[in-house]
Amino acid sequence: MPPLSNALLFTAATVALLLMPGPAVVYIVTRSVAQGRTAGLVSVLGIHVGTLFYVVATALGLSALLSASSTAFHVIKYLGAAYLIWLGIEKLRLSRDTAASTGEPPPSSMNRIFGQGVVVALLNPKTMIFFAAFLPQFLDPARGSLGTQIAFFCALFVALGVLSDGTYAVLASALAGKIRRTARRRRTLEVSSGVVYVLLGVFAGTLSEA
Repeated sequence: MPPLSNALLFTAATVALLLMPGPAVVYIVTRSVAQGRTAGLVSVLGIHVGTLFYVVATALGLSALLSASSTAFHVIKYLGAAYLIWLGIEKLRLSRDTAASTGEPPPSSMNRIFGQGVVVALLNPKTMIFFAAFLPQFLDPARGSLGTQIAFFCALFVALGVLSDGTYAVLASALAGKIRRTARRRRTLEVSSGVVYVLLGVFAGTLSEA
């Protein structure tokens, strides 16, 4: 097991990463506001099932390989940017449908919310780089099995992520009733969410590898 000091430093670094607004936080908040706490928590589950891919990849050494490959990094980065832009366009399209309707738009299924959360997590290079470049700094062969240490830190990362993102979901859903109360507010929500997704996708696509 790693020393307590390493665990505390890793916790602080992870919390700093998780609190930075990114694709996962935007996705969770918009889903929570649009469809309530259950949808928000399902989106959290999807995000962290996707994160488990990087946990397994780290254990197998694939994250370091992908991080070292400029081509692989850029493929993931641009796919992620394109997916965010697509989500934004879908939100903007939904806002048009909301404007033409007097009722609330049909809710997305929980399966779809979960699946989109998985994809958002898989196409987030920030997570890949964190596991590939940052996690090894906390590993010490003298402290025992590296596999056990990796499993410990990865489990800690996922637990902190669920706690952090779950908090976002609960807080956002608490405000959902007021925001969704009128058709005008619902349309404003969809438009603003769509614009944020598109801008986030453009930013992610133009972000330098460094």
